[in-house]
Amino acid sequence: MHYFNRLIYMSVIKRLPRLLILFTLLVITSQQLSYASGGFPDRPGRLIISGSASYFFANSKWDTVGVKHPFDNNGQYSSIGFTLFAEYGISRRFAAVASVPYVMNAYQDDKGKSTSSGLTDMETGIKYYLANIAYKYYFSLQATAITPLYNNQTLGYNEEGAELKLAFSGTGHLFGASTYFNLDDGVRQYFGTNGPIQNRFNATYGITLDKQYANQVSATLGGIYSQSNDTKFSPIFETNKDFSFLQASLSYGHSFSREFSLFLSGGKFITGRNTGAGITGTVALIYRLDFH
Repeated sequence: MHYFNRLIYMSVIKRLPRLLILFTLLVITSQQLSYASGGFPDRPGRLIISGSASYFFANSKWDTVGVKHPFDNNGQYSSIGFTLFAEYGISRRFAAVASVPYVMNAYQDDKGKSTSSGLTDMETGIKYYLANIAYKYYFSLQATAITPLYNNQTLGYNEEGAELKLAFSGTGHLFGASTYFNLDDGVRQYFGTNGPIQNRFNATYGITLDKQYANQVSATLGGIYSQSNDTKFSPIFETNKDFSFLQASLSYGHSFSREFSLFLSGGKFITGRNTGAGITGTVALIYRLDFH
C-alpha cells in the first residue's frame, strides 16, 4: 500500500507544475464549486484538487404551479458533466477557490434529437473564515464570480454573475461515531437581460463508519430558488431562469489515505416549479497536497 501511495504521489508531483499553472490562471482571471470543505478552514499551503463526473436525467417536469407532467412528445433530457475544482489555503483566514465544468447535453423526443457540449460557467472566488466556537463550529463567507466560457445559449445563460455565500460547519458524535455537518446559503445574481437572482442552499449531515475515518456516509438536502421576469420553460435545466427545486441525495466516501479520497453520490429532485424532475449521480476524486 505504501508503494502504491508513493506511485500516486510521484505521479501528481510530475504533473504539479501544470496543475499549479491552471489553478493560477483561474485565480488571476479573478472570477468555485463549493463542495470541498464548507465552513471548515483550510490549512495554509494546502491544495485540494478534485475531478468529478456527474449524470443528470429527466423525462418529466414540474409546471409553474408545481404539478408534475411528462415532457411533451415523450421527451427526455440527459446531461453528462465533468468538473475540475481547486481550493488553496492562502493563510489561516483566506482560501482561494476555482472550478471549470464541461458538459454534454442531449434532448430527444418523437420529433428528433438535439445535442450540445462545451465548457460552461467558470467560477472563482475567495473564502474568508469569520470565526469559530471552541474550534468545533466554524463560519465562513465566500465571494464568487461567474464567467461564461461559451457563446452557445443551450449551455447556460451566457451572463456574468456574482455570489455571496455564508457557511456554518461543525463536528460532533452520535452513538460513539464521529459526525459532521455543513449548512450554507448563497445569493447569486446574473447581470444580463432578465438575469435571475437566485438563493442556493444546502444542508449536509455525515457520519463516519469506522474509527480510522476511512469510510463515511452523508445525506444532503438542497436546492435553488431562482427568480426572473423570463418565465419560459426549457427541458434543458441550465437555461431556465425562473424556477425552483428541492433535491435529496445520499453519498458514500472512502479515504484511501490522508491525501486521496473517493466520493459516490446519488440524488433525486423531490419537488419543484418550472423545472425538470431529475435524478443525479456523481463520482468525485479528491487529492490533498500540503506545501507548508
